[in-house]
Amino acid sequence: MAPYNLKLLISLMLLWTRTYRAEFQHKNLACQLVIMKLYEEYEYIQEGDIMIGGVLTVNSYVRLLEHPEDNSIRMLCMEIVPEHYRQFIDFHYFIEQTNNNRAFFPNLTLGYHIYDSCGDPRKAVRSVLQILSGTREPVPNYSCVGKRNIAGFIGDLTSETTVPIAQILTLYGYSQISYGATDPLLRDRAAFPYFFRTVQSDHHHCYLLTELLKHFGWTWVGVIRFDDDAGDREFQLLTKYFSNYGICIEFSIKINIYNIQSREHIINKHKEQFQKSTTSVIVLCGTVSAAVIVEFSLLKDVLKEKTLVLATSWAAKHIMNFATDLVNGSLGFMQRSLYELNSPELKAFLASIHPSKYPKDKLLEDLWMQYHLCSSSNEYKNKLFKYLYPQSSLYNCTGEERIQDIWNIANALHSPRVHLAVTLLSQAMYKMHMSLSKLSPKLDNIIYDYRYQKPRAQCSANCPTGFRKASKPGTHSCCYGCAQCSEGEISNVTDSESCIRCPDMEWPNEQRNQCIARTEEFLSYTNDVISIFLPSLSVVLYLCTVLILAIFIKYRDSPIVRANNRSLSFLLLVSIKLSFLSVFLFLGRPVDITCMLRIITFGITFSIAVSSLLAKTIMVCVAFKATKPGSSWRKWLGVKLSNSVVLFCSSIQIIICMTWLAISPPFQELDIHTSPGTIIIQCNEGSAIGFYSVIGYMGLLAAVSFVLAFLARSLPDSFNEAKYITFSMLLFCSVWITMIPAYLSTKGKNTVCVEIFAILTSSAGLLASIFLPKCYIILYRPEMNTRTFVFANKI
Repeated sequence: MAPYNLKLLISLMLLWTRTYRAEFQHKNLACQLVIMKLYEEYEYIQEGDIMIGGVLTVNSYVRLLEHPEDNSIRMLCMEIVPEHYRQFIDFHYFIEQTNNNRAFFPNLTLGYHIYDSCGDPRKAVRSVLQILSGTREPVPNYSCVGKRNIAGFIGDLTSETTVPIAQILTLYGYSQISYGATDPLLRDRAAFPYFFRTVQSDHHHCYLLTELLKHFGWTWVGVIRFDDDAGDREFQLLTKYFSNYGICIEFSIKINIYNIQSREHIINKHKEQFQKSTTSVIVLCGTVSAAVIVEFSLLKDVLKEKTLVLATSWAAKHIMNFATDLVNGSLGFMQRSLYELNSPELKAFLASIHPSKYPKDKLLEDLWMQYHLCSSSNEYKNKLFKYLYPQSSLYNCTGEERIQDIWNIANALHSPRVHLAVTLLSQAMYKMHMSLSKLSPKLDNIIYDYRYQKPRAQCSANCPTGFRKASKPGTHSCCYGCAQCSEGEISNVTDSESCIRCPDMEWPNEQRNQCIARTEEFLSYTNDVISIFLPSLSVVLYLCTVLILAIFIKYRDSPIVRANNRSLSFLLLVSIKLSFLSVFLFLGRPVDITCMLRIITFGITFSIAVSSLLAKTIMVCVAFKATKPGSSWRKWLGVKLSNSVVLFCSSIQIIICMTWLAISPPFQELDIHTSPGTIIIQCNEGSAIGFYSVIGYMGLLAAVSFVLAFLARSLPDSFNEAKYITFSMLLFCSVWITMIPAYLSTKGKNTVCVEIFAILTSSAGLLASIFLPKCYIILYRPEMNTRTFVFANKI
């Protein structure tokens, strides 16, 4: 149970204000000597590979005392606040959890060096310099502990202590994260480039407060501000925001909590003003403290009729519990908790906090004295406590006292702002550590070596890795420039005289200080969109061909299928189907066998397809000649002529392909010269004559078929295919004539894409031109698919 009640707190605040005004003229010399013997820094050090500096506010204020022996001025921290000590617990808990979790920093440990600023700017500045110097007496611009890896600072709670800290750390280039400073001045990135915070600035708070008042339609309010820098600053900002958004201030009252002489007169004056006011909403500005709550408690009989709008600093303060009746029903902003306050791990850690476990923790001992009334082993502390709190008596504790029983340690309004600050700083260090580790293991030491450097005596700067020395004509040999290594070369040492060429299968990285494996390039099944699109299109066209073949088989005895040699139609459909499937030979990593099969397969299947069309065209011409009476062409009618044409023309292509394979077949080729840093895995045709012979013969068949079909396009017949063959051959020739220059001008997988596109386009053109009109008649115009229609239209 807390030793304080409201009456005791009031008497303590009165005592504090009187002693603060006469801080150099203490009346009780004996007590002053006791205090000076107790003078000690609230310092916490846990060594680690990476150190985090911390300046936290745990005690409420500082009392300045003059040493009776040497007349030096000393600062004595007073009044430890439980919720502020809880922030230190959060700091300690995060460091311990991080060091126990080896996945975060596997080979490193985090440590800290923390001082209590006691809410005083002078003490805060001293604490920062002590951390940087590593000594009890600060030595600016010098570190007495050699290699000390201070990565950044956490702190402080108030703007009054944070601003001077930020000014010092900006000079030294250290990052700083405050967990409570709201001064808008700290938003200036030019003045404070390394400063960050886990709370909103006063500008943002004033904006939110204005939005709150607008939401409820409160445009007529009163303002109470306290006579300190924060109160004046917030009032100026509020006035600006209120005027911009049409909110008027009925009255503003400035309360001076240190003015004791006219206290009763001022309180009565304020009460009278509150009673006369017509607004029911009052906005509070300034820093909350025990003294402020004391002042407010004297006004609670008139303020309880008003609705108070509190700042963020008020809503999160345990000190509001002193005046629950006064603030009950008020509105305020709270910072949301970002981690679980009631986790089992945190509860267990909090329960383990005890003076017996941490005997050197001076703050913890003070906390036990003030809130459990436990006597100290230090008699000077006991005497000081008796002097400061004569109403309370210390006794020997049993050791069963718990920190959870101390008022406001486990407050539901507790916001883990220090925990968030340490988390952010640690994550930044982790990302920096990982980035440097990826660049080079040697660069990893940069994050840990902060010693401000040895004198320099060089004509030229060292050439880093990836560069070589370049001599300057007419200068000393010690004076040189740095030239980046040429393409394909690296240097992996500083001040390299020359660069090293990477092996054929490797290539320099971006920094040109390491050889890495070249990137392999080929048209795989999953590399990019086109690798998925082309095989998908091939499968769709293959299925369409199968469907058309099924239709023709079903209607194989119909006149339209029989009229133009159905065996040739079936053969043509099968060859088109195989050409669609041949696309898959062009996908994936090329090897010798696929390089041979891909060219041979599409060459033979297309030759069969074009030979079938040539045979169809010849049969149309023969059929027309045979219709004349007494014509000798009748003996050529039948399947023997068409089969002979297909067999003869296809055999020539087969002979060409076999000769090509026998003399100089295609093979896998690794191209390391076309694209820097890339191995293009492709097929080499082996014999260019063989490749162009296959393409040329296929073009010859198409040209002959086109000429014959063009000449026979107007022959009278009900199902004359000549005009469709003419169009299909025109499309076929156009595709392959266009393919040749495109094939020659591309490299790597783009060449394969050109081949696949030519195969799909020409095959789809044959399928659509020859068979879609017949399918249309079979499925949608059955009256045309009759013998009567056939003979009725013959001439």
